[in-house]
Amino acid sequence: MSRNKEPKQALFEQLALVARALGSAARLELLDFLAQGERNVEELAQTAGLSVANTSKHLQQLKAAGLVEAHRDGKHIRYRLADDRVLDAIRNLRMLAEAHLDEVSDLVGSYLRSRDALEPVPAEELLERAREGLVTVIDVRPPEEYAQGHVAGALNIPLNKLKTRLQELPRDKEIVAYCRGPWCVLAFEAVARLRKAGLEARRLEDGLPEWRRLGLPVETN
Repeated sequence: MSRNKEPKQALFEQLALVARALGSAARLELLDFLAQGERNVEELAQTAGLSVANTSKHLQQLKAAGLVEAHRDGKHIRYRLADDRVLDAIRNLRMLAEAHLDEVSDLVGSYLRSRDALEPVPAEELLERAREGLVTVIDVRPPEEYAQGHVAGALNIPLNKLKTRLQELPRDKEIVAYCRGPWCVLAFEAVARLRKAGLEARRLEDGLPEWRRLGLPVETN
C-alpha cells in the first residue's frame, strides 16, 4: 500500500478490482459456466464460443480478483469458483439489475416470462415433493454438466434430446425442469415444449448452483 493513500482508499481500490473483473459480459458468462463445475480453458472456450486466448485472458482477470481458482490436471489448467460467495455476488447483481434497469426487466419479461408465465417451484418445495414421489425432475443441461453435479434423482434429458425422449416421462406426474440458473433459457424452453406435448410442467425457481448453495441433495456421476 502506498504511504500516500489512506487505508480506506486502498480498500476501495481493491474493491474496484473485483468490480472491474465482474464488469464484462464474457467474464460473467464464464462464471456462470464455472458455477456448474470446474473446467479447463479449452472446455470453457468451446462452451462460451470464445477463442482459447481470449478465454485465458478473461480467466486471468477473474483469478487476479480472487473470483476463481486454478489447479493443474495433467497438461491442462482447470478453473473453479473461489467459493460460494461468488454465486452470491452474481445473484445480487442480477436482482439489482432486474429491479432498476428497465431493459433487463423488459428482456426477462419478453424473452423468458413469455415462455413460462407460471410461478416456478421453490427449491425446498421441490425437494419435499420429489421425496413424496409427486414430481419427476429433469436436468436439461448438457451431459458433462449433469455429470459434475445434479439435483438428487434428476433425469438428464438435454433440451436437444427432449422431443425424442418424451416417452420416458410419466403423464401422471408434474415434470419440473431446471438448468444453469434463473436466466437460463433451457428450462424455460423445456417447459414450453413439455406443455405443448400435453404434459404438466413447471421449472425450478433457480438452477443447480443455487440448489447446491442451499445445501440441498446433489449427486454426481
